[in-house]
Amino acid sequence: MAASFDVIVIGAGPGGYVCAIRAAQLGMKVACVEKRATLGGTCLNIGCIPSKALLQSSENFAAAAHDFAAHGVMIEGVKLDLARMQARKAEVVSANVKGVEFLFRKNKVTWLKGEGKVAAPGRVAVGDTVYETKHIVIATGSESMPLRGVEVDEKRIVTSTGALELGTVPGHLVVIGGGVIGLELGSVWARLGAKVTVVEFLDTILPTMDREVSRGFERILAKQGFTFRLGTKVTSAKADDKGVDLTLEPAAGGKAETLRADVVLLAIGRRPYTAGLGLEAAGVALDERGRVKTDAHWATSVPGIYAIGDVIAGPMLAHKAEEEGVALAERLAGQAGHVNYEAIPGVVYTWPEVASVGRTEEQLKAEGVAYTVGKFPFTANGRARAMGDTDGFVKLLADKKTDRLLGAHIVGPDAGTILAELVTAIEFGASAEDVARTCHAHPSLSEAIKEAALAVGGRALHM
Repeated sequence: MAASFDVIVIGAGPGGYVCAIRAAQLGMKVACVEKRATLGGTCLNIGCIPSKALLQSSENFAAAAHDFAAHGVMIEGVKLDLARMQARKAEVVSANVKGVEFLFRKNKVTWLKGEGKVAAPGRVAVGDTVYETKHIVIATGSESMPLRGVEVDEKRIVTSTGALELGTVPGHLVVIGGGVIGLELGSVWARLGAKVTVVEFLDTILPTMDREVSRGFERILAKQGFTFRLGTKVTSAKADDKGVDLTLEPAAGGKAETLRADVVLLAIGRRPYTAGLGLEAAGVALDERGRVKTDAHWATSVPGIYAIGDVIAGPMLAHKAEEEGVALAERLAGQAGHVNYEAIPGVVYTWPEVASVGRTEEQLKAEGVAYTVGKFPFTANGRARAMGDTDGFVKLLADKKTDRLLGAHIVGPDAGTILAELVTAIEFGASAEDVARTCHAHPSLSEAIKEAALAVGGRALHM
């Protein structure tokens, strides 16, 4: 007879493996089902981690080739060894996924290798073996969204998976979609020498972010060599041995044109991965977008079955999934797990970076909330000047009556790191004045945050 468990998690991505580890820490007998040969899901294997490895390597290459001379560091004959760069990426991925496997052993989480599905409430099938469990957690993540007329072959027309594995730098890379994935991977190949064109159906890149931030960032990327075709749709893609012919049309209607590319990256978003899980047969309800419906405590329509991460509503972010995994495990243990969705940061790991938390100006206007804006440019920050990274700004939004921070948005060097204090501030209900009166080290990039907080009250010191 197959073993029984207190919790079986289906999917070993950031949400799933963290949920399994936390449940095990709390004394439960836990198993995690994963069909990949390695743990870590999309994020560690073919997403967040390998893309950040290439972003760092390509940033180093571009700095050596173009930026170091301004600092008096002269390098002649900088050459690209793409094979070594890709090999380093693989080494980074291997170290991370092996780390998760170690954590499973350390916390006595059983890895059930194979494709899992819900056989019935309280029963999970992995291959021909059925395991009994008190609780089932669906954490199967997401997959790349397809586009009609654009057939992916992961060679000429690629998703993020193929874009991470290119063996040569394309002469012309066309990115379909102006979101996070497209801009990050577009940045990698632009730094390595590709001409990059971004085709976006909407009239802005990063459409979920604050519009002023998106527009400012678009100008910065244009200076880096990006070409943007906004308000434009791709209706077909025809690949041959040498490249791809894309048919473009104005989103509002109009004359079609052809755009030639060496490689096309399809990056219009991701959709929940629920195929083959047996959810509908088990009675688990899905919404109109194919996401698993859950209540405020991640319970589905079937008692004993829960879901977290990309398969449910909310931003498809690894750290959001992790927070849900921990909170759910704690609730299953009788504790009071909770996630504050108003304090989930989002980061675009280009250079400069883009980072945000909380409400955008457009959202506050739509909700009829009176607010005050405080902004401060990195051109006026001493550390940014010393670094030679002065593009961008900090923008804070505070309630006009109470001064409570409602949103924070940064375009600039290390934005994802320095945003953390603002995530903490929003989590604890801090005001702009609380941040303004907090001592920040000098000279540091975070002083721009202090100055933006001062600017909310109209009293910035260095602007």
